[in-house]
Amino acid sequence: MSTEPTKQSFVDSVPERERIERPELGNVDEPIIVCEDVHKWYGHFHALRGINMNVRKGEVVVIFGPSGSGKSTFIRCINRLEEHQKGKIIVDGIELSHDVRNIAAIRKEVGMVFQQFNLFPHLTVMQNITLGPIYVRKWDKEKAEAIAMQLLERVGIPEQAQKYPGQLSGGQQQRVAIARALAMQPKIMLFDEPTSALDPEMIKEVLEVMEELAASGMTMLVVTHEMGFARAVADTMYFFDQGQVVEAGSPEDIFENPKEDRTKLFLSQILQH
Repeated sequence: MSTEPTKQSFVDSVPERERIERPELGNVDEPIIVCEDVHKWYGHFHALRGINMNVRKGEVVVIFGPSGSGKSTFIRCINRLEEHQKGKIIVDGIELSHDVRNIAAIRKEVGMVFQQFNLFPHLTVMQNITLGPIYVRKWDKEKAEAIAMQLLERVGIPEQAQKYPGQLSGGQQQRVAIARALAMQPKIMLFDEPTSALDPEMIKEVLEVMEELAASGMTMLVVTHEMGFARAVADTMYFFDQGQVVEAGSPEDIFENPKEDRTKLFLSQILQH
């Protein structure tokens, strides 16, 4: 005999951040990212087990879940840093396949920010940011540097332009990484746990840059456990576990009345004080 699930709210445990006002989302019938029955194996290990997700233009998606649940693998599949073996991924109308032209076209439109910054240590901040625009977008150096300075202003560190990554704090390095991704003028930004390698006092400065980016209307997929950020910015949240989407919904759905016991257990663990 089935019983009605117990309602359990976590909203009072989520760090409170003011909800970010954002432009209207794109047409639900014309998603900018389409994922249908996406599977990924590493040998015999089934890392992604039939992921379905549609993302509208301008939507902010937060993906959360325990370590090893497939979150990072999934977003790395979206720009082909990982190859899915079954299912379909379509980004801005282009299907990801073995065709290197398709992969190159998608990577021009998709920026990515990693947990460990991945800056070139032997290049200055300015050189890190202008490398892609000069060699991939074929911009001249003057244009690339002008846009790089605008982006450094946007992320709040224009004075760091001629420094090397090793001379910066972790929070500053991650803001450089965001500026570098934005320099390619992508339509979509992917963030793979962008604050997990940072000291607590540096997390806020990176989240504020990401919130500003969301407010500008950027389409964003963010793997994170920063539930305050999710509450303030996300349109849709996906809870991953064991390579599957266990539950999806708005922040209100997830925090005020999660349906699945596994979601409730995970939230109770990460929101403990």
